[in-house]
Amino acid sequence: MKRSSIIGIIIIAIAIGTIISTYADSSTYGTFTDAQESSSELHVVGQLDKNQELIYNPEKDANYFAFYMKDNNGKACKVVFNGTKPQDFERSEQIVLTGKMVDGEFHASKILMKCPSKYNKDQIEVQEVSTAS
Repeated sequence: MKRSSIIGIIIIAIAIGTIISTYADSSTYGTFTDAQESSSELHVVGQLDKNQELIYNPEKDANYFAFYMKDNNGKACKVVFNGTKPQDFERSEQIVLTGKMVDGEFHASKILMKCPSKYNKDQIEVQEVSTAS
């Protein structure tokens, strides 16, 4: 075989490996029930449960924020986020979490909030917050 053919085969193999690893790491949307049954990361969509307390004390631990959220099926679950509480979190209309279930709690690595815009009632403002890795 020619040297250029071998190099071409190696480049194609690397490209296929990269595509497969990217596809395998991509998470899917689900509910808290799906998260309990899965060991991989999921996106869970829901609303803040305003009847439950928000746990955030920046003087004690600025990187611990916990709250309760109801998914689109109505199941409530405690969510733990290792980061600061996002600004205007209580005003969010919808929350999309990325993370996985650990010991009955959903540990979020990323929070995406859809808040009502302060400029136009018909538009939605999107804020994304993630932990620093």
